[in-house]
Amino acid sequence: MMKPGTLILHVAARFLVPLQLLFSVFLLLRGHNEPGGGFIAGLVASGAFALYLFTFGAVVTRDLMRVDPRNLIGFGLFLAMFSIFPAWIQGQAFLTSQWWPVTLPGGTEIKLSTPLIFDIGVYFTVFGSVMLMLIALTETEER
Repeated sequence: MMKPGTLILHVAARFLVPLQLLFSVFLLLRGHNEPGGGFIAGLVASGAFALYLFTFGAVVTRDLMRVDPRNLIGFGLFLAMFSIFPAWIQGQAFLTSQWWPVTLPGGTEIKLSTPLIFDIGVYFTVFGSVMLMLIALTETEER
């Protein structure tokens, strides 16, 4: 359902949302040692869906998300809390970073870490919280 006079916004939203989501993943992955991280990446991702929400409405945005924002909040909190256990298992202090080298099929070695797990948890929690608020506000307005 297209509102009159918003053709430019409709077209722009379809191109900008994927770019913003890609940028949010970039911010998430570079965030532990550089500016960025789970919080700002979650805000950028929710900004992408907010643009879609203001353009197409709450029902279409909920269909696009496919997951209830409350479930994202719970999953994010679970991941953030899960990131403390590797340090505890090894008898180290709370939230001590753990790093695991992983070799990819091409021979490239990357390091996975508990800070990355924590940042992903924060990402989902922030994204779910902002989207829950925005969808709740726009759904009451649409009624």
